Amino acid sequence: MLCRRLEKDLPGGRNHFEPSCGLPISTYFSATKLLWLLENVDAVRQAVKSGDALFGTIDTWLIWNMTGGTKHGLHVTDVSNASRTMLMNLKTLDWDEETLKTLGIPREIFPKIISNSEVIGLVTTGWPIPGIPIAGCLGDQHAAMVGQACRKGEGKSTYGTGAFILLNTGDEIVHSKHGLLTTIAFKLGPSAPTNYALEGSIAIAGAAVQWLRDSLGIIQSSSEIEELASQVDSTGGVYFVPAFNGLFAPWWRDDARGVCIGITRFTNKSHICRAVLESMCFQVKDVLDSMHKDAGENVEVKNDKGEFLLRVDGGATVNNLLMQIQVPFSIILCLKSLHLSLCIFYVVCPLLHLFVSPPRVRGFKSCNLRYACN
Repeated sequence: MLCRRLEKDLPGGRNHFEPSCGLPISTYFSATKLLWLLENVDAVRQAVKSGDALFGTIDTWLIWNMTGGTKHGLHVTDVSNASRTMLMNLKTLDWDEETLKTLGIPREIFPKIISNSEVIGLVTTGWPIPGIPIAGCLGDQHAAMVGQACRKGEGKSTYGTGAFILLNTGDEIVHSKHGLLTTIAFKLGPSAPTNYALEGSIAIAGAAVQWLRDSLGIIQSSSEIEELASQVDSTGGVYFVPAFNGLFAPWWRDDARGVCIGITRFTNKSHICRAVLESMCFQVKDVLDSMHKDAGENVEVKNDKGEFLLRVDGGATVNNLLMQIQVPFSIILCLKSLHLSLCIFYVVCPLLHLFVSPPRVRGFKSCNLRYACN
Protein backbone atom coordinates (compact mmCIF):
# COMPACT_ATOMS: atom_id res chain seq x y z
CA MET A 1 0.00 0.00 0.00
CA LEU A 2 1.09 3.54 -0.76
CA CYS A 3 0.63 4.73 2.83
CA ARG A 4 2.64 1.84 4.26
CA ARG A 5 5.41 2.58 1.78
CA LEU A 6 5.55 6.24 2.79
CA GLU A 7 5.57 5.34 6.47
CA LYS A 8 8.50 2.99 5.87
CA ASP A 9 10.52 5.31 3.62
CA LEU A 10 10.09 8.62 5.46
CA PRO A 11 12.11 9.22 8.66
CA GLY A 12 9.08 10.51 10.54
CA GLY A 13 6.97 7.46 9.76
CA ARG A 14 3.21 7.90 9.85
CA ASN A 15 3.54 11.36 11.43
CA HIS A 16 6.26 12.62 9.08
CA PHE A 17 4.16 15.55 7.78
CA GLU A 18 2.32 16.24 11.05
CA PRO A 19 4.51 19.19 12.16
CA SER A 20 3.50 21.18 9.08
CA CYS A 21 -0.04 20.01 8.26
CA GLY A 22 -1.22 18.50 11.58
CA LEU A 23 -2.28 15.23 9.93
CA PRO A 24 -0.95 11.65 9.84
CA ILE A 25 -0.32 9.81 6.60
CA SER A 26 -3.66 8.25 5.71
CA THR A 27 -5.83 7.39 2.73
CA TYR A 28 -8.40 9.67 4.38
CA PHE A 29 -6.66 12.78 3.03
CA SER A 30 -6.30 14.15 -0.50
CA ALA A 31 -2.50 13.97 -0.82
CA THR A 32 -2.30 10.19 -0.87
CA LYS A 33 -5.21 9.93 -3.33
CA LEU A 34 -3.52 12.44 -5.65
CA LEU A 35 -0.15 10.69 -5.35
CA TRP A 36 -1.76 7.34 -6.21
CA LEU A 37 -3.34 8.84 -9.33
CA LEU A 38 -0.02 10.30 -10.44
CA GLU A 39 1.70 6.97 -9.96
CA ASN A 40 -0.96 4.67 -11.40
CA VAL A 41 -3.04 6.51 -14.00
CA ASP A 42 -1.12 7.42 -17.16
CA ALA A 43 -3.75 9.88 -18.37
CA VAL A 44 -3.53 11.89 -15.13
CA ARG A 45 0.25 11.86 -15.12
CA GLN A 46 0.44 13.04 -18.73
CA ALA A 47 -2.20 15.74 -18.18
CA VAL A 48 -0.23 17.13 -15.24
CA LYS A 49 2.98 17.19 -17.33
CA SER A 50 1.25 18.98 -20.20
CA GLY A 51 -0.46 21.50 -17.93
CA ASP A 52 -3.95 20.19 -18.71
CA ALA A 53 -4.80 19.03 -15.17
CA LEU A 54 -5.63 20.96 -12.03
CA PHE A 55 -6.11 19.75 -8.45
CA GLY A 56 -8.83 20.76 -6.05
CA THR A 57 -11.39 19.61 -3.53
CA ILE A 58 -15.16 19.68 -4.11
CA ASP A 59 -15.41 23.38 -3.24
CA THR A 60 -12.71 24.11 -5.83
CA TRP A 61 -14.66 22.24 -8.50
CA LEU A 62 -17.91 24.05 -7.66
CA ILE A 63 -16.39 27.54 -7.61
CA TRP A 64 -14.41 26.87 -10.78
CA ASN A 65 -17.57 25.85 -12.63
CA MET A 66 -19.74 28.62 -11.17
CA THR A 67 -17.24 31.31 -12.17
CA GLY A 68 -16.70 30.16 -15.75
CA GLY A 69 -15.10 26.72 -15.80
CA THR A 70 -12.87 26.36 -18.86
CA LYS A 71 -13.65 29.99 -19.69
CA HIS A 72 -11.45 31.59 -17.05
CA GLY A 73 -13.06 29.99 -14.00
CA LEU A 74 -11.44 30.79 -10.66
CA HIS A 75 -9.17 28.07 -9.26
CA VAL A 76 -9.37 28.52 -5.47
CA THR A 77 -10.01 26.68 -2.23
CA ASP A 78 -10.45 27.90 1.33
CA VAL A 79 -8.21 27.32 4.34
CA SER A 80 -10.53 24.80 5.99
CA ASN A 81 -10.75 22.51 2.97
CA ALA A 82 -7.07 22.98 2.14
CA SER A 83 -6.17 21.95 5.70
CA ARG A 84 -7.61 18.47 5.02
CA THR A 85 -5.40 17.71 2.03
CA MET A 86 -2.25 16.94 4.09
CA LEU A 87 -0.48 19.52 1.91
CA MET A 88 -1.19 22.90 3.56
CA ASN A 89 1.15 24.43 6.12
CA LEU A 90 -0.93 25.41 9.17
CA LYS A 91 1.30 28.39 9.99
CA THR A 92 1.67 29.96 6.55
CA LEU A 93 -1.80 28.90 5.31
CA ASP A 94 -0.16 28.07 1.99
CA TRP A 95 0.90 24.88 0.23
CA ASP A 96 3.93 23.42 1.98
CA GLU A 97 6.87 23.40 -0.41
CA GLU A 98 8.82 20.72 1.47
CA THR A 99 5.85 18.34 1.48
CA LEU A 100 5.23 18.83 -2.24
CA LYS A 101 8.92 18.24 -2.96
CA THR A 102 8.99 15.08 -0.85
CA LEU A 103 5.94 13.64 -2.59
CA GLY A 104 6.99 14.84 -6.04
CA ILE A 105 3.77 16.77 -6.70
CA PRO A 106 4.08 19.98 -8.78
CA ARG A 107 2.76 23.14 -7.10
CA GLU A 108 1.39 24.49 -10.40
CA ILE A 109 -1.70 22.26 -10.25
CA PHE A 110 -2.90 23.64 -6.91
CA PRO A 111 -5.54 26.34 -6.32
CA LYS A 112 -5.04 29.62 -4.50
CA ILE A 113 -5.90 29.35 -0.79
CA ILE A 114 -8.31 32.01 0.51
CA SER A 115 -10.11 32.77 3.78
CA ASN A 116 -13.58 31.53 4.65
CA SER A 117 -15.29 34.89 4.25
CA GLU A 118 -14.38 37.17 1.36
CA VAL A 119 -15.68 37.99 -2.10
CA ILE A 120 -14.23 35.27 -4.31
CA GLY A 121 -15.87 36.07 -7.62
CA LEU A 122 -19.19 36.39 -9.43
CA VAL A 123 -21.47 33.61 -10.63
CA THR A 124 -21.13 33.44 -14.40
CA THR A 125 -23.88 33.41 -17.03
CA GLY A 126 -25.64 30.12 -17.59
CA TRP A 127 -26.46 29.71 -13.90
CA PRO A 128 -29.82 30.71 -12.34
CA ILE A 129 -28.25 33.62 -10.42
CA PRO A 130 -25.60 35.21 -12.69
CA GLY A 131 -23.71 38.17 -11.29
CA ILE A 132 -24.23 37.20 -7.64
CA PRO A 133 -20.97 37.32 -5.64
CA ILE A 134 -19.63 34.13 -4.09
CA ALA A 135 -18.46 35.43 -0.72
CA GLY A 136 -18.03 32.45 1.55
CA CYS A 137 -16.53 28.96 1.51
CA LEU A 138 -16.18 26.65 4.51
CA GLY A 139 -15.73 22.91 5.05
CA ASP A 140 -18.67 21.09 6.62
CA GLN A 141 -17.29 20.40 10.11
CA HIS A 142 -15.69 23.83 10.27
CA ALA A 143 -19.00 25.40 9.28
CA ALA A 144 -20.66 23.46 12.11
CA MET A 145 -18.21 25.10 14.53
CA VAL A 146 -19.23 28.54 13.29
CA GLY A 147 -22.89 27.57 13.41
CA GLN A 148 -22.48 26.37 17.00
CA ALA A 149 -20.59 29.59 17.86
CA CYS A 150 -17.64 27.68 19.30
CA ARG A 151 -15.06 30.02 20.79
CA LYS A 152 -11.68 29.02 22.21
CA GLY A 153 -12.01 26.09 24.59
CA GLU A 154 -15.46 25.11 23.33
CA GLY A 155 -16.26 22.05 21.27
CA LYS A 156 -18.95 20.40 19.21
CA SER A 157 -19.79 16.93 17.95
CA THR A 158 -21.68 16.25 14.75
CA TYR A 159 -23.41 12.88 14.75
CA GLY A 160 -24.11 11.83 11.18
CA THR A 161 -23.08 8.81 9.15
CA GLY A 162 -19.79 9.26 10.96
CA ALA A 163 -19.07 11.55 13.90
CA PHE A 164 -16.77 14.54 14.04
CA ILE A 165 -15.68 16.19 17.28
CA LEU A 166 -13.82 19.51 17.19
CA LEU A 167 -12.36 21.68 19.95
CA ASN A 168 -11.54 25.30 19.16
CA THR A 169 -7.98 26.05 20.39
CA GLY A 170 -8.07 29.73 19.38
CA ASP A 171 -4.92 31.09 17.74
CA GLU A 172 -2.83 28.27 19.21
CA ILE A 173 -1.75 25.31 17.09
CA VAL A 174 -1.97 22.30 19.41
CA HIS A 175 -0.18 19.27 17.99
CA SER A 176 -1.84 16.10 19.22
CA LYS A 177 0.12 13.35 20.93
CA HIS A 178 -2.97 11.20 21.36
CA GLY A 179 -4.24 10.43 17.86
CA LEU A 180 -6.17 13.57 16.98
CA LEU A 181 -5.90 15.89 13.99
CA THR A 182 -4.65 19.46 14.20
CA THR A 183 -6.60 21.59 11.78
CA ILE A 184 -8.06 24.98 10.92
CA ALA A 185 -11.31 25.90 12.65
CA PHE A 186 -12.08 29.01 10.59
CA LYS A 187 -10.70 32.30 9.32
CA LEU A 188 -13.52 34.78 8.82
CA GLY A 189 -11.87 37.22 6.44
CA PRO A 190 -8.47 37.82 4.80
CA SER A 191 -7.27 39.93 7.74
CA ALA A 192 -9.19 38.07 10.45
CA PRO A 193 -7.33 35.97 13.03
CA THR A 194 -7.03 32.25 12.31
CA ASN A 195 -8.78 29.90 14.72
CA TYR A 196 -7.33 26.40 15.01
CA ALA A 197 -8.87 23.20 16.31
CA LEU A 198 -8.24 19.66 17.47
CA GLU A 199 -10.42 17.15 15.65
CA GLY A 200 -11.36 13.54 16.11
CA SER A 201 -12.94 11.84 13.10
CA ILE A 202 -15.07 8.72 13.64
CA ALA A 203 -15.80 6.64 10.55
CA ILE A 204 -18.98 4.87 11.64
CA ALA A 205 -21.70 6.39 13.83
CA GLY A 206 -25.17 6.68 12.28
CA ALA A 207 -24.02 4.28 9.56
CA ALA A 208 -24.19 1.50 12.16
CA VAL A 209 -27.91 2.20 12.54
CA GLN A 210 -28.27 1.97 8.77
CA TRP A 211 -26.48 -1.39 8.96
CA LEU A 212 -29.03 -2.66 11.48
CA ARG A 213 -31.80 -1.57 9.12
CA ASP A 214 -30.44 -2.47 5.69
CA SER A 215 -28.17 -5.45 6.33
CA LEU A 216 -29.63 -7.19 9.38
CA GLY A 217 -33.28 -6.10 9.14
CA ILE A 218 -33.51 -5.66 12.94
CA ILE A 219 -35.29 -2.36 12.42
CA GLN A 220 -37.40 -1.07 9.53
CA SER A 221 -36.52 2.61 9.98
CA SER A 222 -33.72 4.44 11.79
CA SER A 223 -36.18 6.02 14.21
CA GLU A 224 -37.12 2.60 15.63
CA ILE A 225 -33.76 2.09 17.31
CA GLU A 226 -34.52 4.50 20.17
CA GLU A 227 -37.75 2.73 21.11
CA LEU A 228 -36.13 -0.72 20.99
CA ALA A 229 -33.03 0.35 22.93
CA SER A 230 -35.24 1.99 25.58
CA GLN A 231 -36.88 -1.34 26.38
CA VAL A 232 -33.76 -2.50 28.27
CA ASP A 233 -31.74 -0.76 30.98
CA SER A 234 -28.40 -2.02 29.68
CA THR A 235 -26.82 -3.96 26.85
CA GLY A 236 -26.79 -7.12 28.96
CA GLY A 237 -23.03 -7.38 28.51
CA VAL A 238 -23.12 -6.93 24.73
CA TYR A 239 -20.44 -4.68 23.22
CA PHE A 240 -20.29 -3.60 19.60
CA VAL A 241 -17.31 -2.12 17.73
CA PRO A 242 -18.40 -0.70 14.34
CA ALA A 243 -14.99 -0.93 12.64
CA PHE A 244 -16.54 -1.73 9.26
CA ASN A 245 -13.69 -0.07 7.38
CA GLY A 246 -11.15 0.36 10.15
CA LEU A 247 -10.98 2.80 13.04
CA PHE A 248 -10.19 6.49 12.69
CA ALA A 249 -9.29 8.79 15.62
CA PRO A 250 -7.69 8.24 17.97
CA TRP A 251 -6.56 4.76 16.90
CA TRP A 252 -5.97 5.09 13.14
CA ARG A 253 -6.13 1.36 12.48
CA ASP A 254 -7.20 0.66 8.93
CA ASP A 255 -6.81 -3.07 9.58
CA ALA A 256 -9.43 -3.13 12.36
CA ARG A 257 -12.74 -4.87 11.70
CA GLY A 258 -16.14 -4.85 13.37
CA VAL A 259 -16.98 -7.12 16.29
CA CYS A 260 -19.99 -7.86 18.50
CA ILE A 261 -19.21 -9.73 21.73
CA GLY A 262 -20.98 -10.73 24.94
CA ILE A 263 -23.99 -12.35 23.24
CA THR A 264 -25.82 -14.93 25.37
CA ARG A 265 -28.97 -17.00 25.03
CA PHE A 266 -30.90 -14.11 26.59
CA THR A 267 -29.64 -11.41 24.23
CA ASN A 268 -32.40 -9.86 22.11
CA LYS A 269 -32.56 -7.14 19.50
CA SER A 270 -33.09 -4.43 22.13
CA HIS A 271 -29.71 -5.26 23.67
CA ILE A 272 -28.05 -5.13 20.28
CA CYS A 273 -29.72 -1.80 19.44
CA ARG A 274 -28.56 -0.31 22.73
CA ALA A 275 -25.04 -1.66 22.15
CA VAL A 276 -24.98 0.09 18.76
CA LEU A 277 -25.95 3.40 20.39
CA GLU A 278 -23.35 2.90 23.10
CA SER A 279 -20.70 2.21 20.45
CA MET A 280 -21.16 5.75 19.16
CA CYS A 281 -20.79 7.13 22.67
CA PHE A 282 -17.70 5.06 23.43
CA GLN A 283 -16.03 6.34 20.27
CA VAL A 284 -16.87 9.96 21.10
CA LYS A 285 -15.55 9.36 24.63
CA ASP A 286 -12.24 8.10 23.23
CA VAL A 287 -11.87 11.31 21.23
CA LEU A 288 -12.89 13.57 24.14
CA ASP A 289 -10.41 11.79 26.43
CA SER A 290 -7.66 12.43 23.87
CA MET A 291 -8.71 16.08 23.57
CA HIS A 292 -8.47 16.49 27.34
CA LYS A 293 -4.96 15.03 27.32
CA ASP A 294 -3.84 17.24 24.43
CA ALA A 295 -5.56 20.49 25.38
CA GLY A 296 -5.89 20.12 29.14
CA GLU A 297 -7.14 22.68 31.59
CA ASN A 298 -5.39 25.53 29.75
CA VAL A 299 -7.71 25.30 26.73
CA GLU A 300 -10.96 23.54 27.64
CA VAL A 301 -13.77 25.65 29.05
CA LYS A 302 -15.73 23.94 31.85
CA ASN A 303 -18.47 24.99 34.25
CA ASP A 304 -18.06 25.32 38.02
CA LYS A 305 -18.82 21.60 38.39
CA GLY A 306 -15.93 20.64 36.14
CA GLU A 307 -18.25 19.60 33.31
CA PHE A 308 -17.38 20.22 29.67
CA LEU A 309 -20.25 21.56 27.54
CA LEU A 310 -20.35 19.67 24.25
CA ARG A 311 -22.53 21.21 21.55
CA VAL A 312 -24.13 18.50 19.44
CA ASP A 313 -25.78 18.48 16.03
CA GLY A 314 -26.43 16.14 13.13
CA GLY A 315 -29.19 13.73 12.20
CA ALA A 316 -28.52 11.23 14.99
CA THR A 317 -29.16 13.85 17.70
CA VAL A 318 -32.90 13.38 17.20
CA ASN A 319 -32.31 10.24 19.28
CA ASN A 320 -32.70 11.56 22.83
CA LEU A 321 -31.58 8.25 24.35
CA LEU A 322 -28.30 8.47 22.45
CA MET A 323 -27.68 11.94 23.83
CA GLN A 324 -28.57 10.88 27.37
CA ILE A 325 -26.23 7.87 27.17
CA GLN A 326 -23.39 10.11 26.00
CA VAL A 327 -23.38 12.36 29.07
CA PRO A 328 -22.17 10.02 31.87
CA PHE A 329 -19.68 8.37 29.50
CA SER A 330 -17.67 11.55 29.28
CA ILE A 331 -18.54 13.80 32.26
CA ILE A 332 -20.06 16.34 29.92
CA LEU A 333 -23.22 18.26 29.32
CA CYS A 334 -24.68 17.95 25.83
CA LEU A 335 -26.34 21.03 24.36
CA LYS A 336 -28.39 20.54 21.21
CA SER A 337 -29.23 23.84 19.56
CA LEU A 338 -31.00 25.02 16.45
CA HIS A 339 -29.97 28.54 15.46
CA LEU A 340 -32.71 29.30 12.94
CA SER A 341 -31.82 32.97 12.71
CA LEU A 342 -28.18 32.01 12.27
CA CYS A 343 -29.03 29.66 9.41
CA ILE A 344 -30.96 32.40 7.64
CA PHE A 345 -28.19 34.91 8.29
CA TYR A 346 -25.50 32.75 6.77
CA VAL A 347 -27.57 32.24 3.64
CA VAL A 348 -28.06 36.00 3.21
CA CYS A 349 -24.65 37.09 4.53
CA PRO A 350 -22.51 35.95 1.56
CA LEU A 351 -24.84 37.75 -0.84
CA LEU A 352 -24.33 41.03 0.99
CA HIS A 353 -20.68 40.42 1.85
CA LEU A 354 -21.34 40.99 5.54
CA PHE A 355 -19.34 39.14 8.15
CA VAL A 356 -20.07 38.14 11.71
CA SER A 357 -17.84 36.57 14.34
CA PRO A 358 -18.93 33.63 16.54
CA PRO A 359 -19.17 35.77 19.71
CA ARG A 360 -21.84 37.92 18.04
CA VAL A 361 -23.73 34.84 16.91
CA ARG A 362 -24.71 34.19 20.51
CA GLY A 363 -27.20 37.02 20.32
CA PHE A 364 -29.45 35.11 17.95
CA LYS A 365 -32.48 33.31 19.33
CA SER A 366 -32.06 29.56 19.53
CA CYS A 367 -33.86 26.46 20.71
CA ASN A 368 -31.69 24.50 23.14
CA LEU A 369 -32.03 21.00 24.59
CA ARG A 370 -29.67 20.22 27.45
CA TYR A 371 -28.78 16.68 28.51
CA ALA A 372 -27.27 16.00 31.92
CA CYS A 373 -26.75 13.08 34.29
CA ASN A 374 -29.92 11.96 36.05
